[in-house]
Amino acid sequence: MEVIKTKTIMTKSSQGNRWFGIDYHMNLYKGCPMGCIYCDSRCESYHIDNFDEVRIKENALEILEEELKSKGLKGVVSFGSLSDPYNPEEEKLKLTRKALELILKYGFGVAIDTKSDLILRDLDLLTEISKKNSVIINISITTYDNELAKKIEPNVISSTKRFEVLRKLRENGIYAGVLMTPVLPFLTDTEDNILNMIVKSKEADAKFIYTRMGMTLKTNQRDYYYKALDILYPGLKEDYMAVYGKKNICNTLQYRHLMELFLKKCSENNILTDMDAIIADYKREIPQNEQMSLFEL
Repeated sequence: MEVIKTKTIMTKSSQGNRWFGIDYHMNLYKGCPMGCIYCDSRCESYHIDNFDEVRIKENALEILEEELKSKGLKGVVSFGSLSDPYNPEEEKLKLTRKALELILKYGFGVAIDTKSDLILRDLDLLTEISKKNSVIINISITTYDNELAKKIEPNVISSTKRFEVLRKLRENGIYAGVLMTPVLPFLTDTEDNILNMIVKSKEADAKFIYTRMGMTLKTNQRDYYYKALDILYPGLKEDYMAVYGKKNICNTLQYRHLMELFLKKCSENNILTDMDAIIADYKREIPQNEQMSLFEL
């Protein structure tokens, strides 16, 4: 496996804690083998060549520990903003697990985005971290339909298994929900999909479902997606081009109707959908004296 040099692991969130209350971003791996045809991390602005190939960062854990020591704010650290932290290599390398051990040691919180059941291996650490700081897990699921999911996310466990991962996290007291992004125009933007996603999320005791009811199509990402559509759904690319042209943000044509339906049904099932409400619900306030005590570690 290729090892790449890096000077830093954690970066301060530039979104003002707006995205799930994250304070720091971190990617221990570069590249992702999940094969999701829509992944916006393929966008050229992220500068990830050979995106499907997993690489690791040299001395990542040593650099991470020094950075954790230096931070006065024991905020929430994001895993998986550009690549799934539980890719198949993680099973033997355990970089994510070792990073979680450091997160626990230095009293930080954690936010994880994943499509993998390997996260259940680290339930012990997530439980301990949640006793000291905030933990939120986003299980990424775009459709309840396993056959459709296999086409658009070829190297990922089934949607059914992902809902089971969510259920097990919740049974163990971990704050978790569904990241229903993207919603793919002409593919997953149906009433049937939206309603069944809510039903299955409720069955798994999801605390929230977050969606933007659309997708991005940027530079390299668009090219990859269209090539995949040509193979999987010949002719569908032309529909996208006719409707969206060169737009980067592509909301479903049924945006208003589907969003109203989504919000209504989630409200009826006591599932949070608003980002600010989700943040307020999971964030654990750390007293100032505890922050100072942790800083002295």
